[in-house]
Parts: sequence; C-alpha cells; structure tokens
Amino acid sequence: MTARSRGVFRTKSVEQTLRDTDEPGRRLHRTLKARHLMAFGVGIVIGTGIFTLTGQQAATNAGPAVVVSFLVAGLVSALAALCYAELASTVPAAGSAYTYSYATLGELVAWIIGWDLVLEFALGAAVVARGWSSYLAGLFDLPPELFTEEAPVNVGAIVVVLALGVVAAVGIRESARLTSLLVVVKVAVCVFVIVLGALYVKASNLTPFVPESRPAEAASGLDRPLVQAVLGIDPVAFGIGGVLAAAAVVFFAYTGFEAVSGLAEETEDPQRDLPRGLLGTLALCTLLYVGVALVITGMVPFTDLDTGSPLADAFRLVGAGWAADLIAVAAVAGLTSVILVDIVTMARIGFAMSRDGLLPRAVGAVHPRWGTPFALTLGITGFVALLAGFVPLGALAEMVSIGTLFAFLLVSVGVVVLRRTRPDLHRSFRVPLSPWLPAVSALACVWLMTNLAVATWLRFLVWLVLGLAVYVLYGRTRSRLAQAEATAAPTP
Repeated sequence: MTARSRGVFRTKSVEQTLRDTDEPGRRLHRTLKARHLMAFGVGIVIGTGIFTLTGQQAATNAGPAVVVSFLVAGLVSALAALCYAELASTVPAAGSAYTYSYATLGELVAWIIGWDLVLEFALGAAVVARGWSSYLAGLFDLPPELFTEEAPVNVGAIVVVLALGVVAAVGIRESARLTSLLVVVKVAVCVFVIVLGALYVKASNLTPFVPESRPAEAASGLDRPLVQAVLGIDPVAFGIGGVLAAAAVVFFAYTGFEAVSGLAEETEDPQRDLPRGLLGTLALCTLLYVGVALVITGMVPFTDLDTGSPLADAFRLVGAGWAADLIAVAAVAGLTSVILVDIVTMARIGFAMSRDGLLPRAVGAVHPRWGTPFALTLGITGFVALLAGFVPLGALAEMVSIGTLFAFLLVSVGVVVLRRTRPDLHRSFRVPLSPWLPAVSALACVWLMTNLAVATWLRFLVWLVLGLAVYVLYGRTRSRLAQAEATAAPTP
C-alpha cells in the first residue's frame, strides 16, 4: 500500500486504489454501460419526493413557485454531480465519496464519510420500505396490522427488503435489469401525469406564482432549523424566503444520485459513461420534478392540495380519480427501485472499506460466480430489514439529507485538493471553472445543511462520534495503510 502521509490523515494513492480493483478474489465484474447507470440513478432518485414533497411544500412554503424550489435544489445537486463526475472518472473504483476522500483528505475523513454514507443509505432504504408497504396496502386493501405504520412489526417492509437483497446479492446485471424495468414504469407514469394533468391546468391557479410572504408557525426547541436557532431568524412561509426554505426540504428528492459513482468499478468504460450517467440522471429527474410540480399546482389551488398524497388527490379534485390507481402503481415501482439501489450502494461502500482493512476483510469477499460482495450484501439486507420492520423512523428521514449534503461537501472540496496534489493525473472529465465552481458547490451544501433542524444535527453528530470510536478501536491500527506503515517503520 502507498501512503502520502502518516497518522490518521494518511492518504491512499490513486495508483494504489486502481491497482486494488484487480486484486484476486476482490474483483468486481465490469458489465454496466451509461444506460444502466442512468437506470440506477433514476431508480434511486425518483421515489417519495415526487409523490409527496411537491404538494406538501407547495401547500406550506412555496405555492406554485415550488417549481423554483426544485430548480434550486437541482442546481445544487448538479454542482455536486460535476464534482462527482470528475472524481469518479479519474478514480473509477467502488466506494464513491469514501474512496475519493481517502485519496484526497485522508483516512480518518474517509472513514467518517463511509460511516456517514452507510447511515444515509440504510435509513433511506428502511424509510422507503415502510412507505412501499403502506402504498401496497392501499393498492390491494391489505391488512393494516401487517403493512402500515400501525403495525407493531411491518411485515411488508421486511419482505420487500429481503427479496431485493437476494436480487442484489445474485448479480449486478440482474439488479440493473430489474431496476431498468421499474424505472420504465415510473417514468412512463410521471410523463402520463404531466400530459394528462396539463389538460386540467388553469392559469388562475398559478397566479400569484410566488405568494406573498407571511410569518410561519415557528418550530420549537430542537425542531427549529439550525440557521434560525443560531441567528434568531423568524420563519416565513411563501415569498422568496419560503421558496428557499422549500428548496432545503425538496433537496431530499434528489438524494441518492451519487450512488451512480459507487458503480464505477463495475462500469465498462467509466471515464466516458460515469459523467453521462450522473449528469443524465439529474437532467431527467429535474425535468420530471419540474413538470409534475407545475402541472399539480396548475390543476388545483395550492391551498387545496393534500400534503400526504398530492398527486392522487389533485386528480380526484378535477374528477379524474381513476388516474389515482396508476399513480399508486408508479409509487410502488418507484419505491421498489429505490430500496434495491440503496442496498447495492451500501454493499459497494462497505466492500471498499473492507478491501482497505477498515472493516474486516473477510466480509468483503466477492462471490466467484455472481461477482458481488454477497456476504456483505446479505448482512446489510438483514440490517435494513430489521430497521424497516421494527423502527418507526419518522424524523430520522431528515438524516438522509444531512448525510448526503455532508458527502457532497467533501467531494466538492476533494476536487480542489486533488487538482493541487495530483495535477498530473489524467482527467477525462474536468469540472469547469475550478476551483470556483466546486467552492460554490461546497457553500451551497453548507447553506442547505443549516436549514435542517437542530435535532437532526445532534443525531448526526452522535452517529459520527460512534463512528469515530469504531475507527479508534479497530480501523486506526488494522487498515492496510496502517499495517504498511508499521512494517516500514524502523525497529528501535
């Protein structure tokens, strides 16, 4: 192993990272193309956000200008996507932000971001699995004591996680095929919503596009956004302030696209296909989000939108209730693909950490036939199934957003650091206007993070402290770089 510094901030060279991708017994199969990457990206991005946040934020914060909120959140994501595209095409290895941080910011930061990403995707998968179970119960009139939030044990959530975990363990190509099928279904229904809904749009419902600002009910205590708690800012609804506040919330709808970069090691031509997959995912998802938000707020007055199921409710209000069943089908398909990609992504991050010795290397072994880290995938599946079945996650879903933004922040910084430390590296894709654009990306991430609740920050810090303890007790001395340093150290 090659390290460029000593101690907990030792960095792993890009060359060593790439050599490790050919390590016998830990070599993933390169079978994915740009279209598969976009399918994974759209599969994880389009989920609960498009089915709930559009109406929720239109009704409570932004009115018809929720369209602008989606554009702002999409812009922040696009800035981060450019940074991911440069690093992923330069260092085409599994692990996503964890791997990039190891090569730029050091082992301790890499461990923290890897630990953070596991939390992000595990919580995301569990939250979505519980939502999947509730949608399925409504679609087929299944018993609520087994399939909804009322259930002491959410059997539906457990079953779907276990089934998709088996698919993820069997092979990446099988996962890509199922994801592609589910993506076709939900994109088709989203287009259907836009086309049919456009027939019911009334210009009067879109006026005023930005409703007049008014004081909002202040959250109390730990539920207040960090920026309000620190600066004593009074919360507002609607107006420009409301639109920007909504942008911080609807950002959740874009979380997960970075999973595409985690598939770099299984991509046939990562230098070409990873930037296409990342940027193509965001472009398509932003178009669908904006189209749906514009149509829904144009169909009915935003004050009449149901905040729980706004899409279905909007069609019922205009006399097209039959379309609600199609929307429910799209929701089930959409959420299924999100769970699958979450599991695949977590396994790749854990695989990279195991290969570096920060987790036990035995758990990251690759199946000789399936070409996946099968034991790790099944272990992660069991963990997510327990969360989904027994833990009502509620407000913890916000932690998905803070975890994602933290990863985006480090990746944006990583682009600048690697440009300075390794200007000689071949970069098939380069972020334009560097270092200014990555700096804007980093600042935008910090701004959105400050709009999350104080309680979310505290939970996040507790999780990071736990991760730090695990690193100090295990990874600090057992990582491959630490072992290499110990071997190279002169004997006194």
